Amino acid sequence: PGRAALMFVTLKLATSLDGRIATAAGESRWITGPEAREAVHGLRAEHDAVLVGVETALADDPELTVRLAGHVGPQPARVVLDSRLRLSPASKLARTARDIPTLVVSTQALSPALTDQGVRVLQVAAAQDGRPALATTLARLGAEGISRLFVEGGGQVAASFLRAGLVDALEWFRAPLVLGSEGRPGVGAMEITALSEAPRLKRVDVREVGYDLWERYERI
Repeated sequence: PGRAALMFVTLKLATSLDGRIATAAGESRWITGPEAREAVHGLRAEHDAVLVGVETALADDPELTVRLAGHVGPQPARVVLDSRLRLSPASKLARTARDIPTLVVSTQALSPALTDQGVRVLQVAAAQDGRPALATTLARLGAEGISRLFVEGGGQVAASFLRAGLVDALEWFRAPLVLGSEGRPGVGAMEITALSEAPRLKRVDVREVGYDLWERYERI
C-alpha cells in the first residue's frame, strides 16, 4: 500500500457467529478452540509487531508472543495504543519489555514507571476522539522498522482501523456459538450511515480449523 510508510496492516478477529468477542460480563477465554489459537500464533510470527488497545491490555494482561512448538525466530514487537498511559508497570507486557520490544503509543509525555521497565513510549498527536492518530502512529512505527503490523483488538481499535481505511487483510476466526446483542462486539461503532460508506473486502480463502471457521479477506 502506498500509505503510512508502506505499512501492511492485518486485522485479526476471533468472534462468535454473531460477531461478539466476549459476553456482557467480559468473559472471552476461550471463544475459539486450540487449533484457531495456534493459527493466530502462526500469523503473529509472520508480522513485525502485534498491536492491541489498552482496554484489551488491561482486561486480558496478554503476552502477545508467538508460542509455537519449535519456533526459533524473533518475537514480534508488542504495541499498545494507550492515550492516557494506563498500562500497568506490573503487566506482563511491561515486565517483559527488556526481553521483547514493547512500545506504548500515547498522546501524553513519557511515563517513568513504564520506561524504567524498558517500555518505549512514542508520543503522537491526538485524533478528534482523543485517541492516538492512526496515520501518525503507523508512520512512527514504520520509522521503527515495522512494516507488517498485526492488529488484534479490541473492538474500538478494530473499528478505528477499518474506518480509516488502513486494513489490508482481515483474518477472521468464527466459533460456532452465539452470544447475542448484549455480548461485546468484535468491531465497535463505525459511524456508518449508508452502505456505500462501509469498507468492502474480498474473501480469498475459507477453511476449517477444529470446530472453528477461518475466513481470510483482502482489501479490494
